[in-house]
Amino acid sequence: MLLSARFLLMRVFPVKKNKIVFSSYEGDGGFCCNPRYIAEELHKQRPDLELVWLTKEINRAFPDYIKVKPYSSWSLAYQLSTARVWIDNYRKPFGTLKRKGQLYIQTWHASIGFKAVGLYRGDAFPEIARLVSEWDANLTDYVISNSDYCDRVYPKKLLYSGPTLRTGSPRVDCLINDRENLHKMIRDRLGLSEEIKLVLFAPTFRGGNQKGKKEVISEIPQIDFDRLISELKQRFGGEWNVLLRLHPQLAAKMDKMPLLSEDERLIDVSQEPDMSEILGASDLLITDYSSCAFDAAFAEIPVILFADDIQEYKANRGEFMWKREELPFSIAENNDEVELIIRSYDYDEYKNQVDSFMMLHNVVEDGQACERIVGEIKKYI
Repeated sequence: MLLSARFLLMRVFPVKKNKIVFSSYEGDGGFCCNPRYIAEELHKQRPDLELVWLTKEINRAFPDYIKVKPYSSWSLAYQLSTARVWIDNYRKPFGTLKRKGQLYIQTWHASIGFKAVGLYRGDAFPEIARLVSEWDANLTDYVISNSDYCDRVYPKKLLYSGPTLRTGSPRVDCLINDRENLHKMIRDRLGLSEEIKLVLFAPTFRGGNQKGKKEVISEIPQIDFDRLISELKQRFGGEWNVLLRLHPQLAAKMDKMPLLSEDERLIDVSQEPDMSEILGASDLLITDYSSCAFDAAFAEIPVILFADDIQEYKANRGEFMWKREELPFSIAENNDEVELIIRSYDYDEYKNQVDSFMMLHNVVEDGQACERIVGEIKKYI
């Protein structure tokens, strides 16, 4: 039975005005990303609300106040059809139907990013992805935004031309407000001393919709972790560990990041539910083309981009959204360049570049995004 038919059947059930349904990464995500922080703030301000989370693994850990339901076609149809508000960081499945009086806030899973998305991919944008994007955009009432840049690119990026909410990113709030708590909490969780310094290595996924087939690919990282740790210790002092994190959609299929060799200083955190908690506890982020680089920058966390497959990645995904000189980040294409960046790293210069970037694009990230979004939801319900 087509998904739309199931949604039509569910219209025999009334919409519950106090029910809000969340999901992340097409059900592959747990209690994470922008929807998580909206849910937490909603419960804080309105504990009477019914909060439902759709996930493909219902045994994942969630707070007691969240009702966990399967991300399956019948469950999607019933839970969404009977909810007053939908919150999602990914596109709804093709065939999803919305009823009169329902509100859909699309948070997306990035604000400002590197990768070409939607029509920016040009010929690399598959037809099925275009159809799903258009379907989701037609359902959406608001997309959250943090900048003039986001407002400008959404029509081609998300195929969405409706209103935005200039709130900032909910998942960045904790990076601005709770760094000290996260520093201790994550080290306690991992059994590490509070004196240990952490560098988070979090590459994005390879793949996507290619010729009608959805693929998510992980490759063995080519960064020399032993050399990285030695350089960080020599430049900044202290003992360093590396946290390894797969993209959420890949972590749903693999237990941990593949490595050439094991090392007790390398700690895989791919199965930790929320990226923002890990990032907030880190002293340095190394990524390639993940939008978490901008999250870190807006919270004044140092960032190095390790991009050793630029041409191959552009061939598969399309051109990047930014030219190198427009970014506030140091970019390394090999291990020698990583070493040079660390040896000459100037935090004050980096912070000034980030501040200039934020001013140029009117970026709003002040730790108040959740409160703004919840205020809009409360007015609606």
